[in-house]
Amino acid sequence: MPDGEEVLVEQRGAVQLLTFNRPEVLNAWTPPMQRRYFELLDKAEHDASVRAVVLTGAGRGFCAGADLSTLDQSPERDADLPPVSQPIRMRKPVIAAINGPVAGVGLITALFADVRFAAADAKFTTAFSRRGLVAEHGISWILPKLVGAGTALDLMLSARTFRGEEAHRLGLVDRVLPAEEVLPTALDYAQDLATECSPAALADIKQQIYAGLDSGLETATADAHSRMIAAFERPDVREGIRSFRERRPPDFPPLS
Repeated sequence: MPDGEEVLVEQRGAVQLLTFNRPEVLNAWTPPMQRRYFELLDKAEHDASVRAVVLTGAGRGFCAGADLSTLDQSPERDADLPPVSQPIRMRKPVIAAINGPVAGVGLITALFADVRFAAADAKFTTAFSRRGLVAEHGISWILPKLVGAGTALDLMLSARTFRGEEAHRLGLVDRVLPAEEVLPTALDYAQDLATECSPAALADIKQQIYAGLDSGLETATADAHSRMIAAFERPDVREGIRSFRERRPPDFPPLS
């Protein structure tokens, strides 16, 4: 496959669609795919025309985990690659459209998206314990925060396979849909964020939520207070109020 085609990029208005593009192997993860994906995320972060990102997989799968032909490589060889957790450090929302099977590092990639839509019949598995691997790439941090320690241990220790419906019941995904509706729904959701919500407010809220996972109430409250004072100095609040009163779509400025 020519360099760069491991992940496709498409601009849809203010939404950027990224598609893992190795459908013949259910988009199995490789170092070039990882490098390409995070290069595109970095570009989206600094592109004022992009206000939200949607991630999906080509063909019938999202990402079936690491390509087995690379599993015997030492992780030291990939030490220069960006962290899989990078999306939560972005100011812009990232939405995962899980259209089919997702496993291992592919699952971690989905978990570090901000919002997850999944096909009801999509197959999920952590996979690691059945490959002799540890809880990689920060999944031991994010998974318990989504589903609780007991369920996280069940899913990690057993590496059992479960479907999108159960993933929704467990809190692993936010919405479950027929497979053909997953990507259109995720794109509609992202477009709504891009057109109706303040980019600056979205960036603040993301930072508040993730920081709050490891802070106490007093810290979170003090942080919210300082951010609220700063928000009133931005044009976004005035535009949000004015557009509501005038019953028109808001015209929020892009992130600087």
